[in-house]
Formats: sequence, C-alpha cells, structure tokens
Amino acid sequence: MSEDATQGSAPCLRFVAGTIEIAGLPANTAGLPGGCAWDERSACWRAPACRYADIVRGLRALGLAYADEARHYDTLTTAALVHREPRPYQTAALAAWRIAGFRGVVVLPTGAGKTLVAHLAIDDRKRSTLVVTPTLDLVHQWHDGLRATFGAKIGIVGGGDYDVQALTVTTYDSAYLHMEHLGCRFGLVVFDECHHLPGESYALGARLCLAPFRLGLTATPERTDGRDPLIDELVGPIVYRKDIVELTGEYLADYETVRVSVDLSADERAEYERERGLYRQFLRDNGIVMTGPRGFSDFIIRSSRTEEGRRAFAAYRRQREIAFTAPAKLDYLERLLHQHRRDRTIVFTQDNATVYLLSRRFLIPAITHHTKVSERSAILAAFSQGQYAALATSKVLNEGVDIPEANVAIVMSGSGSVREHVQRLGRILRKGEGKRAVLYELVTGGTSESMTSMRRRDHVAYH
Repeated sequence: MSEDATQGSAPCLRFVAGTIEIAGLPANTAGLPGGCAWDERSACWRAPACRYADIVRGLRALGLAYADEARHYDTLTTAALVHREPRPYQTAALAAWRIAGFRGVVVLPTGAGKTLVAHLAIDDRKRSTLVVTPTLDLVHQWHDGLRATFGAKIGIVGGGDYDVQALTVTTYDSAYLHMEHLGCRFGLVVFDECHHLPGESYALGARLCLAPFRLGLTATPERTDGRDPLIDELVGPIVYRKDIVELTGEYLADYETVRVSVDLSADERAEYERERGLYRQFLRDNGIVMTGPRGFSDFIIRSSRTEEGRRAFAAYRRQREIAFTAPAKLDYLERLLHQHRRDRTIVFTQDNATVYLLSRRFLIPAITHHTKVSERSAILAAFSQGQYAALATSKVLNEGVDIPEANVAIVMSGSGSVREHVQRLGRILRKGEGKRAVLYELVTGGTSESMTSMRRRDHVAYH
C-alpha cells in the first residue's frame, strides 16, 4: 500500500504477529500515542500490541472513525456460577483496580486470596481471559479453580497441551512462545506472581498481547535488579496493597518467627575459614565482585579455566556445605522435628543436595524440581492428610502451592532474597481454626549465613 493510497481512507487496526498495524493514516499523522512508529515496509503505523488500548483512545481523541479488525476476544455469555463472599480487602482491591482503569497490580500476602480477586475481576469484565502463571503446577490449580467457579471448559496452553478457550491458563514460557498468535484473543490478562514479568522473554510475551484490561497479582513486587518499573509499564501501577502484618489474626494465621544461631566446632571453624579464604582470594586475584550482576557467572567461567580456579570453586562449595549442614544445625533440626511431630512441617533449603541429605537422615519425603508431577502430588496429598508430618524441599515450594495444613516452616538455608523468605513464611499462613504458625530460621553463626539472614529479614513481617 502506498502512502498516497492511505489518504482519505478510514483507519483500520489489525493484529499482526504481536503488533498493531494502523492502516489508512498517512506518515505525517500527528497526535498518535507514544510507541507508534511509521513502518516504511508496510506503509502503515505500527506499535506493540500492548499499546492497543492507548491507540484506540488516541484515535477517539483525534475524532477519527476507525475499523477494528485487531481484537478477536469475546464477551463472556455466562457469569460465575459459584460465588464466595469476598473479604473486605478483596472487595477494596477490586474497586481500586476498577478506579485505575482496569489495569494494575494487587499486592496481597500468600494465603490472603489473590486468586479470588482475579475471579471477581473476570466476572466483572466478562471478557475472554488469559491467566499467565510461572509453573505447570499453578496452571492446574488455576484450571481447577476457574472450572469450579465458572462451570465452563477451561483451556490450557503449555506442558504438551494447546487448547484455547474463552478462559485459558498458560505459563510465562508458553505465553512467550505463542503470544504472537494468541495475543488478540483475550480482553483481560491476569499475570499471577507478576514479579516474574520483567524478565526479557516474559516481558516480550506481555508486549505481544493487546488485552486492554490487565491484572497483576503478587505478594512481593520488589525486585533486586531494579526492573520493577517494567511491571508498571506492562500491567499497571500497584493499585492496592496489604502486607502480612495487616491481615494477621483476622484473615491470616497468627505467627511467630524464631531465629536460632548455632556454632561450628573448632575443627569445623578452621576448615570453614580455610576454604572460604581460598575462595575469596581467587575472587580478589581475578577482580570478581560477587555482588555485581555478572559476579557469579564470571566466577564460574574463570574458575573453570585453571586448576587453581577449580580448587577455588571446590572451596566455594565446601564452605557453603559447612554452613548449610553444620552438625549442630542438623541436631537442632532433629529436635524441632520431634517437638513438632504432631504438626505439619516444611523444611526449606537452598540446594537439592541438602534436601536429599535431610530426606535420608530423617526419613522424610523430598520434593525438588526433579520430582515427577505425579509423585509430588502424592506426597503433598499424603502430607495434607497427615500421613507425613514433615517434608523437605528446596525452592520449588516457595510460591504458588496451596498447603493450608502446614503450620511450621524451618529454613535450614536460603538466599538473601526478601521475596523468597516472605514466600516461605506465606506457605504456613493459611487461616485455620485455632491455628498458630511458626517459622524457624537456623543460621550458622560466624559464617556468610549471618549476613544473608539479615538481608532476607528486612521486611515488614519482622518489624
């Protein structure tokens, strides 16, 4: 189409491979929203699909009639069949989202019912909806919840399935792969655990979707990489927020946190200092700053090149092992497991090796990312029914898994991430009659764990 051919014709919007084409406007058109650029190859204006709502508003502001061939989503013909009475803060969250133009992030603690807020939003807008989640486990949880609430067939994209329905659930990975084709078929997109969204590929998936209505859900929106503003761009601003301490007691289980510091023996201390010193000397000699964005990857690359580097990497692993699984820490864990033998206890670690060590020593089931879905489901079911009093895991149960019976968490080791720590606390905060939750944090004193513990506890839940 030539530029002359566009003169005098009504603008037409089309969805093409994750973009919005605006045909029928000349290249010198002024007043179009930011993000629109003239495409010489197609002789039309073009923008990322996520700018669809802005484009529509912009054309209306210019007083231009237009044909909309871009949107291919439907209005839902049936409302929710099952209605749960929302808690006051859930109603307030929905109201805040409406006021913000049906775009924005709702921040609620784990166990506070973020999923119900999404169900209310879907029923409110009654548009074809795509729910995007981090894991396949969450895909199935959302699938079952949506089917129970709306009584409709729920589509799944991911994990070998490709079934697109008016209500569909997918993963962030699958959204990235398929959004250039699916991005016009949904009027509302719900980003569960939306703190994942600022990753490069996940963000691209969001940009390729034209959904004018967007809802983000998370307990911990802050990111250490400083990419938080991207959530605002792709979903909207934080429109409503409640933290753990604001809901504890009435809506979440009462809880306490207990930090226990254990000491190394003289021999363990000497070995720890020797191995850590060797590892740290290698960092200094090679100018590697582990707190930098490329620190650890630089360490991996350089340590693989020489015998000295491989020895430094072995030292790095050994000093971590000493701190993570100090004998005094394992002895104290044994005491806690006995003390809480009538409770439901989740033991969290930083790595899989420690999970398997604890599983063998204390004869408790282990769940890691290697655990098959069927086995994991069987373990969690047995845990919920009381057949297992405790289980050990690394990071795979940090978020998105509903285990309402759990009331004790023991952090054997972890990162310095506030998000991870709050998520682990959230695993035990589901409200129950007479329930009081407790989180133990076991730290090996005089090691790098002490500073790591201070960083992850810098949160309102501890203030």
